[in-house]
Amino acid sequence: MNIFKKIKTYNKHGRRVVNDPFHKNTIEKTKLELKKTPKRTEVINFLLSLFQRETCYLEIGVRNPEHNYNHINADTKYSVDPGVEYKEKSIDFKMTSDSFFDKLNKNEILAKDIKFDVIFIDGLHLAAQVDLDIKNSLDHIKDDGFIVLHDCNPPTEWHAREEYQYTNSPASGYWNGTTWKAFLKSRSDSGLYSCCIDTDWGVGILSKKHPIGNSIKNTNPFYEYKVLDENRKESLNLISFSELKKILA
Repeated sequence: MNIFKKIKTYNKHGRRVVNDPFHKNTIEKTKLELKKTPKRTEVINFLLSLFQRETCYLEIGVRNPEHNYNHINADTKYSVDPGVEYKEKSIDFKMTSDSFFDKLNKNEILAKDIKFDVIFIDGLHLAAQVDLDIKNSLDHIKDDGFIVLHDCNPPTEWHAREEYQYTNSPASGYWNGTTWKAFLKSRSDSGLYSCCIDTDWGVGILSKKHPIGNSIKNTNPFYEYKVLDENRKESLNLISFSELKKILA
């Protein structure tokens, strides 16, 4: 018997019917993720609070600053966003992250030797761009600073789709993209410590100095989601916020 004949995908009006197991599982995991706390803002502010000095913060990919940026507690902070999704006039550098770092390196903005205590990467959620943002951030982070990434722990492959506009997927409009691939790649860098806080779609943290998690051998060379899902805790070094606090206490 073909079980797929029992799954009704569309009704007579052409509207999607969400009674198949893929939809049900994805919807439940979405609901679970939305309930998790703390949010990224609290994690970032905790990291900034560890420094006994004036702090400098950079956020890449702001969109609506009320979602995170405006609530960050740093002595000096800068925002970078091209303003495609949210027409915010108060962004410090209305440009792509590539343009920002290029101008920074050419000493056209800020100071070429500026170093940040925390850099938060939440721009274009595609692996190649996130990987580039990580590489550029490593050149401008203080030795004891942190790079933080959003969307590193997509709960299903629908959340980890490459195409944001495909909102008819079981994940609806929720999208983590392929950020997890860039984070996993960084996990195999022997010069970095890393972990992922199991909250708010996965808050990844990278550090050159703080022993938050040792590097690993990448056992998922083709970056397949199913392989990630089967080894999620080890692959991402998935820990709780309370565990992070104990490590950095």
